[in-house]
Amino acid sequence: MRELSLHLIDIIQNSVVAGATLIEIELDANTIENYLKITIKDNGCGMDEETLKKVKDPFVTSRKTRKVGLGLSLFEAACQRCDGYLEISSEKGNGTTVTAFMKFNHIDRSPVGNIVDTIVSSLLNENTDIVYRHIFNGESFEFDSREIKKIVGDDLSDPEILCWTKEYIAENIENIDGGAIK
Repeated sequence: MRELSLHLIDIIQNSVVAGATLIEIELDANTIENYLKITIKDNGCGMDEETLKKVKDPFVTSRKTRKVGLGLSLFEAACQRCDGYLEISSEKGNGTTVTAFMKFNHIDRSPVGNIVDTIVSSLLNENTDIVYRHIFNGESFEFDSREIKKIVGDDLSDPEILCWTKEYIAENIENIDGGAIK
């Protein structure tokens, strides 16, 4: 995948299918220490040990529509190309955490892509709350869909709400990193 945000979309979709009601996404970039760390944690059904051992195999998938599951194996390859790694921890009944780590300034690092659209599009599933943390060189911003739902109700799919949310997230990310995370 050309952008890291596309990997996030894939993992978020996996979390939704796993019945997650809360997905926490953290993008932590540090240009001083030269790393980019992306963590996606959900409270879905989790995986047993046997499934967890095979989950990065591109020829293993739980989907019925195709016989390959390339998402995690491609994400792992993207991390390894940049002197990094992909870790997955999970426990049946207790959710899953995916952590991607790579050198921030590595020449082969894919661009992050449109993280704002990734977060906003993930809000369309009203059964799942999203917490997004954006950290850049120690400065941070957090968006929590539960806070918005307290004000407008559970359905965040209204175009005006989505537009406001998109602007709010984009503005706060810009205030934190000044457009440095690309």
